[in-house]
Amino acid sequence: MSPQSKFTRLMMFALLYFTQGTILGYFASLNALYMLDNGLDMAAVGIFSTIALIPFVIKILFGILSDRYNLLGLGHRKPYIFIGLLVQFACLIVVANINPGRSYWLYVGLAFLLQLGMAFYDTCTDGLALDITPETEKGTLQGFMVGGRSVGVIVAASVAGLIAQHLSWQGVFYFLAILTLVPIPFLFFIKEIQKTAEMRFQWSAFRAFKNVQVLAVAAVGLVIFLVIVGANQLVNPSLDAKLGIDLSTAGLLTTVWGIGCVVGALAGGRVMDKLGNQKALWLSILLVVPAMILLAMVANRPMMWAVIVFFGVSYGLSQAIYFALAMKYTQPAIAASMFSILMAVTNVGQGIGLGLGGGLANAAGYPLTFLVFGALMLLVILFFPVLFGVKRKGQGNQ
Repeated sequence: MSPQSKFTRLMMFALLYFTQGTILGYFASLNALYMLDNGLDMAAVGIFSTIALIPFVIKILFGILSDRYNLLGLGHRKPYIFIGLLVQFACLIVVANINPGRSYWLYVGLAFLLQLGMAFYDTCTDGLALDITPETEKGTLQGFMVGGRSVGVIVAASVAGLIAQHLSWQGVFYFLAILTLVPIPFLFFIKEIQKTAEMRFQWSAFRAFKNVQVLAVAAVGLVIFLVIVGANQLVNPSLDAKLGIDLSTAGLLTTVWGIGCVVGALAGGRVMDKLGNQKALWLSILLVVPAMILLAMVANRPMMWAVIVFFGVSYGLSQAIYFALAMKYTQPAIAASMFSILMAVTNVGQGIGLGLGGGLANAAGYPLTFLVFGALMLLVILFFPVLFGVKRKGQGNQ
């Protein structure tokens, strides 16, 4: 295992996820407004969003590339991370000078390329983390990564929003481009490890997906992300319906929620390292279920702020704990590939949660929908006997 500075490693991974969070935050909170301001409608926004997400569906291909090929002898991870960051930077510079209303498909194409770069460095960042992070620090690492991404989302939702309002949309893209470069200096201080025979790419390593415990880990990820992401999209609409919040309050709620996510992510990572997989997963359940109940019960504005913070903490904690759990079941020979597959399953869960939440809220109302999500979170308990009933050598099932 690499002896390099723990602080440098954690900061590098946090910043790589931070710059990813700024892009995710922009697409989640500002891009639709930008496109509407340029004369497009929500149908065009929907087509754009679908195409822009394709790179994250095919990211396993980037994982296989990174696992298998040492690029020009420079490494299996860092060169690909550089390329991904530079693609994202270049696309942001170019797209700042494109009017989506007049050049819609060019804007869509650039967004697709930008997301391709982001998916590329995201996958290879996960591979590097799996390569050089000691087993005892994987929870802490995921706390910093999820926390860094949450900070990025907050920055995009707040600072970039102010730039758009008081300066220009062009300034937003230049601002995001500058933030893309922030992690690069740290890459020079991190060394990749020399791959042992066990860590070299092998197609046979994909047989790990026949392992019932690996399948259980995937199922747990699907359930957790179905619940927390499905519920998250309903928070502001439900509060608007119940308490009549305005747009500025909605933006502030998102910021407060993001701060809760940072706190929860850092706490979840530490809990994972200190208490072990089983207790950490129990804590995730014991926070998310009450959060769903409280979201269903919000009755006034003071309670609203407290519940948003609590939900943010449970959201960030659950993400960090699950990502650390997935890392512990990943095979070294296909580290980036296998982890990307497990993350793809969480994306499926998100898709199901978004569809289920929207349909159920429309048919039965927001409170009942939150309660249903809370009940679904309890399904995670069904997988405990498979995950923790028998201790597996080398998997750290605690």
